[in-house]
Amino acid sequence: MRALLTSCSALSLALLAAPLPATAQAAPAKVEEQSIDQLRAQIAAGSATSESITQAYLARIAAMDRQGPTLRAVIAVNPDALAQARAADARRKAGRALGPLDGIPVLIKDNIETKDPVATTAGSLALRDNITLRDAPLVAELRRRGAVILGKTNLSEWANIRSNNSMSGWSAVGGLVRNPYALDRSACGSSSGTGAGIAASFAAVGVGTETDGSVVCPSSMNGLVGLKPTLGMISRTHVVPISHSQDTPGPMGRSVRDVAILFSGLVASDPADSATAQASAHARDFAAGLSPDALKGARIAVLHPDMPDAMKPVYAAALDVLKQAGAVLVDVEAPKLTGIGEAEGHVLHTELKADLNTYLATTPKAVTARTLDAVIAFDEANKATEMPFFGQETFVEAASTNGLTDAEYLGARAKSLRLAGREGIDAMLKKAGATILVEPTYGMTWLSDTVSGDHFDGPSASELPAISGYPHLTVPMGLAKGLPVGLSFIATAWADQAVLNAGYAYEQASHARVAPRYLPSADVGANVEAAR
Repeated sequence: MRALLTSCSALSLALLAAPLPATAQAAPAKVEEQSIDQLRAQIAAGSATSESITQAYLARIAAMDRQGPTLRAVIAVNPDALAQARAADARRKAGRALGPLDGIPVLIKDNIETKDPVATTAGSLALRDNITLRDAPLVAELRRRGAVILGKTNLSEWANIRSNNSMSGWSAVGGLVRNPYALDRSACGSSSGTGAGIAASFAAVGVGTETDGSVVCPSSMNGLVGLKPTLGMISRTHVVPISHSQDTPGPMGRSVRDVAILFSGLVASDPADSATAQASAHARDFAAGLSPDALKGARIAVLHPDMPDAMKPVYAAALDVLKQAGAVLVDVEAPKLTGIGEAEGHVLHTELKADLNTYLATTPKAVTARTLDAVIAFDEANKATEMPFFGQETFVEAASTNGLTDAEYLGARAKSLRLAGREGIDAMLKKAGATILVEPTYGMTWLSDTVSGDHFDGPSASELPAISGYPHLTVPMGLAKGLPVGLSFIATAWADQAVLNAGYAYEQASHARVAPRYLPSADVGANVEAAR
């Protein structure tokens, strides 16, 4: 498929094609599979600078995103990235380094605003002129800590809320994101580009967003660690919204420690987002608390959902690792939560209309689609580019909702919150006498399908923590038939450190993550033709 790019995106990608300066070509920094600590060690040893590291990531994107495996993970690179890196090098030389993120390149999902001269599109051509020149507070926090804002990542258009028949990872602006483990497979979504891009070492870490599954699913299916934090830990201001009850940004990386370092740089209260009132009180250095011994004596509730046969031995091995690390595992059954999906859907549809209308009203005058109804009309007028594979029936349903004071909406929110929290996660933890719940994050990734859309097969751990606002961490537990699968650690509100601790101890004991190989297919070579 030929990707459709905004003018700013096209300019940014053209910049990538230009030859790198001779200094970067002569001594390129090593960035593939490098952690934040390893990048900092290269800088400390004098073998790299923030500028050379940023150059190396830009070169890698140029070679692999629209060429080579054609991952289509990046919508636009930041033309100011190298200047930011040079500023970090100057601070370091002057003895004024700002901390562990100073000079470290970070990718930002393209529904999060940055003040750089690139559009924030949410993947839609309706927002191709949405150059706001303002930072979301979470981006401002990263800049305050010296992080290099490297670029914007592709995503499932409108964060996968336009249609129930969507194809995850596709947007009219960026095309279809490809999974670096098997290029014909879905990268899941909606933070598809962040998932594929960080797996492919296009940056050290990246920021995604989640309403229900959009951080943990692409993390699980691209062999990453991903944290959907407690709702209210990270500001949502200047993030293209779906639902103020469930939306949250979240850090994604190749290790728990990298995710903890990035998370530490994102947590802050924001006066414009009342949900974050308690965030600063919970802010800390989340990486400092990590220990490989964190599972010793920990009581963990364990779910055993239906899953593909190929996943069963991988999950069993993960549970054995938890036991060997000292955890006490207590099997629990998932409670019957009748009507939770319908209630969640009504909440999301109602809040989408209200929240998106509020957001669109703040965009530059060049953005002509300034309400959900106007976006629907734009899509209808541009069917060939906006709706070649799936429609917008979810948008249409959302447009018919009756607002945030509607009794049906208020009842649906109260019901979904009760079922997910008190009668769901809380009840399972209480029954097991545990503080953490473990289960497979999702099933295995499916073939990208332009005809029928997504094909989820197997478990899904995202719904209850998404609705309740509780923290949810996924950590790689290995490969099933060559495809990554993740292990979820879930706890109650504000227990983000606890899930990071447990996930880190599991990661250090299992070493389960396998780097991607960019295979054309997950086919292991079996002969599918009948013998004749």
